[in-house]
Amino acid sequence: MSAHPTPADAWTQMARGNERFVRGVPAHPRQDVERRAEIANQQTPMAALFGCSDSRLAAEIIFDKGLGDLFVVRNAGQVISDSVIGSLEYAVAVLEVPLIVVLRHDACGAVRAAIDSQGPDAPELPAHIGRLVSHIVPAVRAVGATSDDGTVDLHTIDADAVGRAHLRDTVAALLTQSELISDAVAAGSLAIVGADYHLADGRVTPDVALGDIE
Repeated sequence: MSAHPTPADAWTQMARGNERFVRGVPAHPRQDVERRAEIANQQTPMAALFGCSDSRLAAEIIFDKGLGDLFVVRNAGQVISDSVIGSLEYAVAVLEVPLIVVLRHDACGAVRAAIDSQGPDAPELPAHIGRLVSHIVPAVRAVGATSDDGTVDLHTIDADAVGRAHLRDTVAALLTQSELISDAVAAGSLAIVGADYHLADGRVTPDVALGDIE
């Protein structure tokens, strides 16, 4: 594996690793003592991954990667913030990763909390949780039908559709809020893949891609 693969090569390696994980034949590469010693003084990750903090979304396991392969940033609901953008800009500008994967998953608790917060008689969330899920609320309101009082019908809204809408909003926000990242995509040195992770079968499927991953 080269230090800096092309965006397409990086995505191919990620997809192949996920396929091994799905089939139950992971290679567990680069997880030994020798690899630990090899990267003690430097890192050259092949991709950055921004995903949800959910305990079932362990990035290196899902993509069958090893130590030093992925630069991982996570928070509940993969919500954009200054610290997230700064971390990803570091990965692009300093570590020269050719790929950012934004990974969401089904049955996301943060998405569910954002949906429930828009229903009638919704209880007030703790302050920090409320501020976090407020970033997902635009996707809730874009997907759900609202009543005259401005609340969302919790019985008909599709949580998976909300999650996908929020994923696309997150990818778009990376471009609009980071000139460094948008310039790298425009130059062809970086691609961004927004992808869905399916908890039951472990499969990652791309939902939106910016840049060349073919």
